Amino acid sequence: MARRRRERMNEGKKNIIAGLIQEYDIKSVEDIQEALKDLLGGTIQEMMEAELDEHLGYDEYERSDNPDYRNGVKHKKLRSSYGEIPIDVPQDRDGDFEPQIVQKRKKDISAIEQKIIAMSAKGMTTRQISDIIEDIYGFEVSESMVTAVTNKILPKIEEWQQRPLSAVYPIVFIDAIHFSVRDEHIVKKIAAYIILGINDEGKKEVLSITVGENESAKYWLGVLNELKNRGVKDVLVICADGLSGMKEAVNTAFPQTELQRCIVHQVRNTLKYVGAKNKKEFSNDLKTIYHAPSEDAALEQLERVTEKWEKDYPNAMKSWYKNWDVISPIFKFSADVRKVIYTTIAIESLNSGYRRLNKQRSVFPSDTALLKVLYLATHEIAKKWTIPLRNWGIVLGELEIMYLDRLS
Repeated sequence: MARRRRERMNEGKKNIIAGLIQEYDIKSVEDIQEALKDLLGGTIQEMMEAELDEHLGYDEYERSDNPDYRNGVKHKKLRSSYGEIPIDVPQDRDGDFEPQIVQKRKKDISAIEQKIIAMSAKGMTTRQISDIIEDIYGFEVSESMVTAVTNKILPKIEEWQQRPLSAVYPIVFIDAIHFSVRDEHIVKKIAAYIILGINDEGKKEVLSITVGENESAKYWLGVLNELKNRGVKDVLVICADGLSGMKEAVNTAFPQTELQRCIVHQVRNTLKYVGAKNKKEFSNDLKTIYHAPSEDAALEQLERVTEKWEKDYPNAMKSWYKNWDVISPIFKFSADVRKVIYTTIAIESLNSGYRRLNKQRSVFPSDTALLKVLYLATHEIAKKWTIPLRNWGIVLGELEIMYLDRLS
């Protein structure tokens, strides 16, 4: 959204500001906040008095035959973005006056903050949010205030990242999504690493989000040990792309765990070496490998596909041989389990939500800003995860037989 050009301040506004500076002896940002807090309280007070005038049908000092009349005030404190504001809510004798500006039993007028957070979850920039608030509500919210509001969730992110986890996860996916982040005036690509678990009920659960670290066995060992420190004792299958150091880290942290190379990523990486005119045919040939009924049959198809295309694309199939130890675990499972492990169905809704963030804003101002948006977006996406994966009962039954006593 294009930023609306700020109108030139007229003399009336200048005089009001000059009067405020003099009245409140403003010398700092904190003084401005206190002045705004006082003005907000005063404005609400005047609006309530005007509402009561309209309710009674006469002004405060007018005579009237109306048996209902003013009957003192009720002290109340409102919560706002500027802190607590004491106000005096005017009362009427009949007790049926309810001001609309501050309704009965309503003590929080900071709902605007929730709207700011909701917009941030959709990947909007502070500038876009500021403009939208001004368009809808008719008053300005500075970009720094938007940042201050979203910063309030940082303790919640830390708490969420440290929350206890289940003892066993049948399947865990580890994926990387890349974003552009500004670092000291330089824009660079940074990976956000997402760990998505499938719990024993077949429901998806984001276990961890980390931003900006370099891939290495040491890094991944630290990530997996953190999961263990949060209560995870076992993972049956970890499905990941060819992340550097992952194999060594899994073997150390969870030595019984199967590491399965993500077939979708394996196929995509292979097709990078293939010319456009042959991609469809080559892709269909690859399916004969990972759709094979057994590992022996898959190896036969691997040899056939390699022999067929080696002359035209000598490098295309090399990674299949190199990674066969982490590609081959899939062949011990039935079609139902394979669909969960080697397709992107389980993680696709999450990834599509993250990709929308990239479309919404091309560059994030910092690692922290990216983490905030990922956390908020994750929670919005996860609200839809209310049912288990399809055929989960069949999948779980097979895993219980395959990995005896590890799910109990």
